[in-house]
Parts: sequence; structure tokens; C-alpha cells
Amino acid sequence: MSKHDLLIEVGTEELPPKALLGLSQSFTKAIAAGLAQRNVSVGKVSSFAAPRRLAVLINAVDETTPDENLEQWGPPLKVAFDADGNPSKAGQAFAAKNRIDIDRLKECVKNDGKQDKLYYSQTISGSPIVDHIPGIIDDSLNALPIPKRMRWGASLEQFVRPLHWITAVFGSNTVAGSVKGLTIGNTTRGHRFHCSEELVIEQASNYESLLRERGKVIACFDTRRSIISEQVSAEGEKLGGVAVIGADLLDEVTALVEWPVALSGNFENRFLKVPSEALISSMKEHQKYFHVVNSNKELMPHFITVANIESSAPQKIIDGNERVIRPRLSDAAFFFETDCKTSLSARRDRLTKIVFQEKLGTVFDKTERIAQLADVIAKAINCNADEARRAAQLCKSDLVSEMVLEFDDMQGIAGYYYALNDGESESIALAMNEQYMPRFAGDQLPTNEVGVVLALADRLDTISGIFGIGQAPTGSKDPFALRRASLAVMRLIIEKNLDLNLRSLLTVALQQHHAVTFSEELLDTIQGYMFERLRAWYEDRGIATEVFLAVSAKNLPRPLDFDKRVRAVQAFTELDEAAALAAANKRVSNILSKSETAVTGTVDTALLQEAAEKKLAETLATLSEDVNALYAVGEYEQGLKSLAVLREPVDAFFDGVMVNADDVALKNNRLKLLLALQQLFLEVADVSMLVPAKK
Repeated sequence: MSKHDLLIEVGTEELPPKALLGLSQSFTKAIAAGLAQRNVSVGKVSSFAAPRRLAVLINAVDETTPDENLEQWGPPLKVAFDADGNPSKAGQAFAAKNRIDIDRLKECVKNDGKQDKLYYSQTISGSPIVDHIPGIIDDSLNALPIPKRMRWGASLEQFVRPLHWITAVFGSNTVAGSVKGLTIGNTTRGHRFHCSEELVIEQASNYESLLRERGKVIACFDTRRSIISEQVSAEGEKLGGVAVIGADLLDEVTALVEWPVALSGNFENRFLKVPSEALISSMKEHQKYFHVVNSNKELMPHFITVANIESSAPQKIIDGNERVIRPRLSDAAFFFETDCKTSLSARRDRLTKIVFQEKLGTVFDKTERIAQLADVIAKAINCNADEARRAAQLCKSDLVSEMVLEFDDMQGIAGYYYALNDGESESIALAMNEQYMPRFAGDQLPTNEVGVVLALADRLDTISGIFGIGQAPTGSKDPFALRRASLAVMRLIIEKNLDLNLRSLLTVALQQHHAVTFSEELLDTIQGYMFERLRAWYEDRGIATEVFLAVSAKNLPRPLDFDKRVRAVQAFTELDEAAALAAANKRVSNILSKSETAVTGTVDTALLQEAAEKKLAETLATLSEDVNALYAVGEYEQGLKSLAVLREPVDAFFDGVMVNADDVALKNNRLKLLLALQQLFLEVADVSMLVPAKK
């Protein structure tokens, strides 16, 4: 069977930059899936994405779909024929369905392994793959994840942007047909300004090189991205600094241009008095510029833009960009200078007009609650409580500053600069920004104690309040980002090594909300929800769910202690003896749960009869004091590892001792021995949960 390369291109108006890469990947997968559904063999699949086009090049595509063998089983012979041997209605229906001559029906018989039935098979020859391509393209476009489609002109067709051309070339042949009202052709279009003619694609495999050499279009997103990164880096070096290339901005710029040319420009040194984050935000968000820093990571008065044209007069492009950026930076400078005239403390009253949540009051009310909670946390970890309260009172004041109203990503950062301007301490100033750390999964944590306290207090207030008014997250809805906030709290406590009682802090937080009715049940719900956020966090670190569940069974209130136990149990599972001891604990749990009376008290050594139970009791007695001493100081890992020596006496006990003896006293004593064994493990976690569940 012959094979050829298949090129499919969809030409559009400029596609949304932030959606381009996702649309390209989805389109490529859909085209490949369409061929796979027809059992067509293919080779390498390459994806192309540029502002005006989505394209796919698939190597070595079969010329035709494979032949298809169809088998049809009919009714049993006793049903297909009557007593006289003539076809019944069921037999006649089978013949008609499969276009079988009625006189040949008796020849269509096969045994299915149980009985003879009517049977018919036929081979349907494959069809040219080009006959399927228009339908595959149409299905692929319809399947793209486009939340809002648009129509254009008088056409009823819909897509994310107006469609201008559809190209499909199989080998050197144009695929016949139409898609979305457009006739499929073998031409493409190059750069809007560098290439005014349509380009004929004589061979599908020449697509990328044709566009690059004659069309001035670099069709491959990844190639274009690499070129932009190299050009921007080179411009940064020319300026005597380093260009800062963020992945998000790089992707967005790559999606905006087809023929990238990096150019550098300058702005006045006077703007460097403005917080660099504001200048960077303005350059990045409004103009899509890359900024440049010196060897000390300080912002330099330069920017790098990426033009979508190779101009004969690049200085004119640079001059135009410098004219555009100047008023943007002037606005940032004006906002900063204006804001510095009013202290954060003086701005607090304006927070009384901003509602945090209808039932939970204003943002001002929230800062008051945060201050009370921050005081409790600070005293618990020996942090400066006065600074913690002060930071809490000021922590939201920058929300009503001109800078944050214009650049919302300056929230917290602006507060840092304004706190320094007001003469607040460095710790309080840092806390203004660090209260929002970690901002996302894997983000850095606050660097100073006041920032940690503020980050905890702010989130605990939100979590307790939203749960308290009955608006806990459900399914995919989490408008107050309580999942992220909960994990942030747990990370802060664990990674900052803070011995805090989460239940106690939640109690304080709940009692501050006037609209919330406090209850132990509500407290249990919030605590359980927050600890549950750690399940996936541990899984990402290679710790099995069974380990998490084994420790969760203890219902512990201290995240740091919880973490120590999890890591201890994880280390225990890596011992050779772990599986056997976990299974033994599972067995012990089952035996004790079936006891008709509660098992309490200590083992009576005088009632020990069998050598195996004496050995187990002796080993437990020897271990208990040392192991419990290790547990008392939080050395759970060493304590659990010490219990590995129990494997042999435990195995011997279950092999040679009858727990449910006829003698009640003997039976109860053996149950007490098992209880002592269980408690030695249970002190850390329910290791019986490490045994895989039966499927």
C-alpha cells in the first residue's frame, strides 16, 4: 500500500494569543484521532501554530483505509428454518439484511461453538483516504475547545475567528472537497507584509520550508519560540545586562508574531525611582515588552520588543515603542508619588466601604480579625506580637491605593513600598507582600516571621468564615480559593517547622466571626478538609495514600506532628519487615474488634503458657519503655524502626498460639497482649491501614 505525507492547514484571522497553542494541540490530536478511527497507519505527526494558521503535517499516511471484514451471526438453524426446511421469517430477514439469495441461505451456516447458526461474512474494500479528509477536518474544527464561537459576513459557519482558507495536500495532490463553506485548495498565504502572493504547496512535506523561505513565516511554534528567546537574550547582552524572559510572556509573544525581530529601546532614568515591579508590570501587560536587569538583578532603563516585521527602518519602530511606553511609565510614577502622600494607616478607613463578604463584613472588619488572630499565632511561635498586630491592621490598605487600582498585580508589593515610605519596620513592610505567599502551588514561602504570621492569620480567617456561613467548596466551585488557602496554611506550618495546634487556631478564628455559630462539628469539618489537602501534596512527593490514611486515622490537630508521623511511617514501609507487621496489625485489629467485651488492662505474665506468647510479651516489655520515650520527643521514625524486631515473635505467636482459648482468663490475657502490641504501633499511626485492600 502506498504512503504519502498529508498536510492540512486552516487559515484564519489572527487567533487569540493565549488560546493559540492549546487550539493547535487540540486540532492536531483531533486530526490524528480521525485517521486512527479509520484504522489508517501514519508516521510522525508535526503540529504548526502561528497567528493566522493552524496546521498539521503527518508523514507516511496510508493511501487507502484498510479492507474491513464484516461478520454477521444470525438466528439458530431451528429458528431460521421451519419444520419443512423452508426459511422462516427470521431467516428471510437475515437474507434480506445481508443481500443473500434466499436459495443460498442453507449454505450460510456456521457453528459458534455451541450450535449451528446462520452466518455471513464479507470483505469491504478500503476507500481512498482523501475521500475522508474533508470530514476529518470538519469534525476536528467542531471538536476544538472554543467557549464562544463567532460568525462572519453572511455565512452561518462558526469558528473562533473568521476562516479564510483551507489547505489539504496529500503527497503532491490537492484533496478535493470543501469545509465550512470554503473549497479546499493547495495554496497557503505568507506574511501579511512580506509576502503578498499565494504560495502553491507542490509537496506536503515542503510546507514548513516553503513558508519560511518564500512566505517569511516561521510556522512551528516551538521553533519561533526558540528564535525569540535567542534574539531577546542577545539584545539584553548588547545593552550590558540580562533580558528577563518569563515563560508566559514568551509564549504570548510567540503567539503574536510570525516573523520575529527583537528590537531594544530605552526609557528615562527618572522612572527607576518608581517600584520596579510597577514598571515591569506596565511593560509586560500593556506592551508585551521584556525587561532588562543588571548583574545585581536591578532594573535597567531599557526594554526589548519583538516586531512582526523585518523593517528597513527599525529605528522608527523603536521610536514608536518608546513614545508609547513613556506615558505608561509616567502614569505609574504619578500613582506612586500620589500614593506616598497618604500613609497606609490613613487609608484604613476607606476599607470600611469595601465588602469582603456580605455576612462576614468589610475588609476593615477582616483586618481587625486578622490582627487578633495574628496576636495569638505570634505569641505561640515567639514572634514579635506588636509587629504582627500592626502588620495585620495595615495589610489590606494598599488595596485602595491608586497603584493597585491601576495594576492589580501590585497588590502586596505596593504595600511593601508604602510601608517603607511610612517609616514602618522592614519586617512589617515585608509582611505586606509576603502575606500572599505562597501564591500558587510550589511558590516560595514568606522569608520573615511576621510575614508567616500574617499569611496564616489571613487565610485562617477566610477559611473559617466561609465554612462558617455554609459556603464550603463544592465540586469545581471554589470562589474564595479555599483549597489553595488550606494547602498554603499546611505548608506554612510544616515547612516553617511551627509547632502550632490547627484546631486551637481555628477555634479562635471561628469565634471572631459574629455571623458564625461555633460548634465542634463545624470545627471537625474544617480541620478534616484542611488536612485532606495534604493527601495529594504527599503523593506528589512519592508518599503513598495508604501512609497518609494511616496517620489521618489518628485525627491529629498539629500539622507539623502529622508530617513527622507521615515521614516516619513512610520510612517504616521501606523496611523488609513492614509488610508482615502491617498484616499482623490488621489481623490484631480484626480480632480485637470481634471481642464481645472491651479489651482493657495489662498482661498478666502468670497466665502466659506458650513459649511464643511469652517471647512476644518479653519483647514488648523490653521495647515499650525505649520506644515510648522516642515517641515522647517526636522521634517517630526511630521508634517505628525499633519495632522491626517484632516480626519474628509476632509471626511465631500467630503460628503457635490459639487466641480464642476455651479458658476465658487465658483468652482475655492473650487479647490484652495483642492490645499492647497494637498500641505500640497505634501511638504513631494505624499501620494496619498499610495493608492493600482486597479487590
